[in-house]
Amino acid sequence: MEYLAIVLFFVVPLGILWFQRRFPRLASVNPIIPAYVAGLLLSFALPGTPLMASVQDGVSSGMVALSIPLMLFAVDIRRWALAGREALVSLLLAVVSIIIAVSVGHVFFRSVLEHSPQIAGLLVGVYTGGTPNLAALRLALGVESSLYVTVHTVDLLVSAVYILIVLAVGRRLVARDGTRQGRFLFSAAVSVGGTNSGGGLNYSDGDGGKMDMEFSRILAPDMRRRSFLALAAAVLVVAVGLGLSMLVPVGHRTVVTILSLTTLALAATFIPGVGRLTSSFKLGEFFILIFSVAVGSMADIGRMVAASPLIIAYMTIAVLGSLAIHLVLGRLFRIRNATVMVTSISAVCSPPFVGMLAPIIRDPQIIAAGITTGIIGYAVGNYLGVLMAWGLSLLG
Repeated sequence: MEYLAIVLFFVVPLGILWFQRRFPRLASVNPIIPAYVAGLLLSFALPGTPLMASVQDGVSSGMVALSIPLMLFAVDIRRWALAGREALVSLLLAVVSIIIAVSVGHVFFRSVLEHSPQIAGLLVGVYTGGTPNLAALRLALGVESSLYVTVHTVDLLVSAVYILIVLAVGRRLVARDGTRQGRFLFSAAVSVGGTNSGGGLNYSDGDGGKMDMEFSRILAPDMRRRSFLALAAAVLVVAVGLGLSMLVPVGHRTVVTILSLTTLALAATFIPGVGRLTSSFKLGEFFILIFSVAVGSMADIGRMVAASPLIIAYMTIAVLGSLAIHLVLGRLFRIRNATVMVTSISAVCSPPFVGMLAPIIRDPQIIAAGITTGIIGYAVGNYLGVLMAWGLSLLG
């Protein structure tokens, strides 16, 4: 049964992607959603034996470990300055806003949510980075599968409400900017009319194309060699990261592994040739789908349902509270509402969602800056999530 489970963990994501390619109307659905659903259905069929639990944990942990370097290989730290000072300041304010809102939520719910510091770490990681950070922090913080799946499921719901609010108020807020030009926003290497997720923007040689590649391109004839090299480089990073973790006490090895993989992957981006492994990000996303099926199969449905109302309230405070704080701080620092909007949505929902604001903002530079700050969030999310969880655990 364990061998069948391993096969299903890999085959189910392939089936989901095939259906989305076969039926274009399904292409707009985040494949992680059906992956989790499939995993939850598998949880009813798979036996709850120690061996099966070991297989599930091994697959989920292995996929996260490989996905971290693969997705971070697409980051080009040298391009971060293109976002401009205004956008970088706004990103910093977004991070501060998220930390404040999550801390307030922790104060309210720490007495009724047993793992509130862990939840806080997950929220800071996902709302400064994205799902890859959430998956990595699940391992780093030792979050149980049921709690992780609950947090991610609620995140999809709360984020949808957040997007609707941003779109509803965004036009009015952006209109208040008038014709005042940002003093700090630098020119970004973009052109209008592209097809990537940046709302009709095309990076000349930046990170956008790496993230918007179709899954089918991973094994295309012109990409096979790059995909293989990306996977080999990721395996090397994982091996070194695991080796470094052996230097610390057993209780700290998982978190040291995750942070080591993050640091090593970012350092590897300075090596000539790593930036040309253009299929690495999409390959990392595929491993996240495998992880989603595996971790979903480990969930306890009863515990998920019981914890959901409290977590919904906690995450609503975190997301909507951070937006309100960010808007206030943006006004204090004299940052344009348009810049606040794109950096907020890129942090909370990840870079691809910035394109949803393009019809409202109609400024390629600001949209490009939002995409860039979202990529920065991927890079720092793991560090911030771990620090948040540790800090709140120490404070009690």
